[in-house]
Amino acid sequence: MAVLQVESVKKKYQLGQVSVDALAGVDFAVQAGEFVAIMGPSGSGKSTLLHLLGGLDQASEGEVILAGNKLALLKDDAITLVRRRNVGFIFQFYNLMPTLTAEENIALPLLIDGKNPADFRARIDQLLNLVGLADRRLHKPDQLSG
Repeated sequence: MAVLQVESVKKKYQLGQVSVDALAGVDFAVQAGEFVAIMGPSGSGKSTLLHLLGGLDQASEGEVILAGNKLALLKDDAITLVRRRNVGFIFQFYNLMPTLTAEENIALPLLIDGKNPADFRARIDQLLNLVGLADRRLHKPDQLSG
């Protein structure tokens, strides 16, 4: 079953009198455990697509279905919960909390969601291992460059 499904997604922006097609009919599905790279030249719609996938913006047409939820049908609070529980963004300028360690930055969404990070120790360890930072878990973001 797809954890993310994108069906005939289009995104249009109005710039004065001109309508700009940022995305024109995107279709794909991501299965559990798959890794996906979104690549293309500057201005090709990568950031626009990521904003739609994470519920930060809405498609002009089509559907984004994340973890079984049709994002266009959800209110902002519900989208926030779905995003918080199912999506991880690494922004171009990271948006990490500079005073927290790598481990604490990973645990922060759990705290916001009212969960005890200690209950997810194994998952935090797994994520740190996955990105090669297990031995730097106590380092702050400015100590993790590269």
